[in-house]
Amino acid sequence: MLPESIGAHPIASSIEQQFPGAILEATDAFGELTLITDPANLSGLCELLKREFSFEQLSGITGVDWWPKAPRFEVVYFLNSIRDRSRLRLKIRVNEDEEVDSVTSIWRAANWYEREVFDLFGIPFRNHPNLERIMMPADWEGHPLRKDYPVHGHRYSYSEE
Repeated sequence: MLPESIGAHPIASSIEQQFPGAILEATDAFGELTLITDPANLSGLCELLKREFSFEQLSGITGVDWWPKAPRFEVVYFLNSIRDRSRLRLKIRVNEDEEVDSVTSIWRAANWYEREVFDLFGIPFRNHPNLERIMMPADWEGHPLRKDYPVHGHRYSYSEE
């Protein structure tokens, strides 16, 4: 059940009608709606947001590590509707070894953002066209933005190059 203040929001109410129970939490702060949703509904929800509410621009994807809490990770999608001059923040929460559906088939811009989240947090994206490291060397061990990553980093000798 959505909070009363959010239930009147046209986007949230439409999502609730088409995907009952998909919205786990919702807030509206400074005119920007934030929805926390079930990861199982991510693809369908993103298609709906693009098709029916004109969120044609994905301006970013990032991760948040809540270690030691469970679920450990949060994946955050920043969506813009140029037509309506509105923004929406969509979040999903996943456990450490859980895959997230790729949204590259909905927004091509997701390609590099998902690769960055995979590289730095270790969150895998199912059906991604080229899920490889993008910032760290291919043979790098670990994911540097995880909270359990060593503060000093892994020892690496540049003198051998």
